[in-house]
Amino acid sequence: MTLESLTMVRHGESTANAALAAAIRVEAEEFDKGTRDPDVGMSARGRTQAAALHAWLATQPPPTTILSSPYRRARETAEIALHDLPLPRVRLDERLRDRDTGILHGLTALGVRRRHPAEHRERERLGRFYYRPPGGESWPDVALRLRPLLPELTGHTLIFTHDIVIVMTRYILANLTEPEILKIESTQLANASITRWERTSSGLRLTTYNDTTHLTS
Repeated sequence: MTLESLTMVRHGESTANAALAAAIRVEAEEFDKGTRDPDVGMSARGRTQAAALHAWLATQPPPTTILSSPYRRARETAEIALHDLPLPRVRLDERLRDRDTGILHGLTALGVRRRHPAEHRERERLGRFYYRPPGGESWPDVALRLRPLLPELTGHTLIFTHDIVIVMTRYILANLTEPEILKIESTQLANASITRWERTSSGLRLTTYNDTTHLTS
């Protein structure tokens, strides 16, 4: 069966998203350091965003397949957004997990510069796309785990995942270059935003990117 449409949803605001924003405001070096990334849950605002996704999904044609990152914030978004809707059961797929930042986990940009100056210099040399922190992943590493997943998708697929996964899916499907995807990524994908591709006679076409109108309607 052919993939007819692909809808990707970024998880609602997490406690780490909120902690990072607060840390940047006060020029702190770290945020939410005591929690494993897979265990980071949603903030109260994130749960409200997921409820708005529920209202939106209730008005949409039902997907035939639903996948989610196994990370808690994505699973919680899916649970709230899909609650009581007559839809297929969510299947977890590790390939949809967030990018592993290795030894830099929980650090702000200021924290990286101060605590890991050699890594900061290496990231500046290589650029954000190809830089792989010790114990972590580069952007192409994320693309490498997505490339075998995408051909497996069929019908109308709905995915709950993370911003980098959505960005790199766009990179793969549109056959973009490093400068092209970096320019796109310079605009942050919003929490609980919707990105969608639909099948046309010439292949999958991006119809919606980083849409948040459902959060304010």
